[in-house]
Amino acid sequence: MLKTQVVLASENPIVPNISELILGIVAFLILLFILKKYVVPRFEKAYEERAQKIEGGIEKAEKAQAEAEKALSEYKAQLADARSEAAKIRDDARLEAEQIKAELREQAEAESRRIVAQGHAQLQAQKAQIVAELRAEMGRNAVELAGRIVGESLEDEARRRGTVDRFLAELDTAGATNGAGK
Repeated sequence: MLKTQVVLASENPIVPNISELILGIVAFLILLFILKKYVVPRFEKAYEERAQKIEGGIEKAEKAQAEAEKALSEYKAQLADARSEAAKIRDDARLEAEQIKAELREQAEAESRRIVAQGHAQLQAQKAQIVAELRAEMGRNAVELAGRIVGESLEDEARRRGTVDRFLAELDTAGATNGAGK
């Protein structure tokens, strides 16, 4: 019966064999020792390197973000300066345009006054010329009529001029008294 019990014990899958159990424990301990001695330090080293890279990357990202924020603030400051400078340039240009406009207006008014004065002077000259021509024509007509009426010849230039001047002076005084009386 003993044999049957030993056989039964070794064949029983639930009850382990001591020698196998000891051999499994020793193999497990050797495996555990090898893992702890060689594999775990490599994993730790890789983990540490990766952690350092990640931390370095985070630091770099934070530095880059800080630099980007600094650059953005500088850009905004430059943009504000450029806008204020552009506004100043626009205002200066507007003032300069108004000054130029005022100067051109003054020049145009001065030119207009000069042209009007020149036109008046030209009209006065034409008036004087027409008056002189009318006086000469009227003088000739008056001498001719007077010669017919009086029967005397007024061909002498000095006499004729004296007669014409006297006649015109009488007309001027008569026109002045009629103009003042009205």
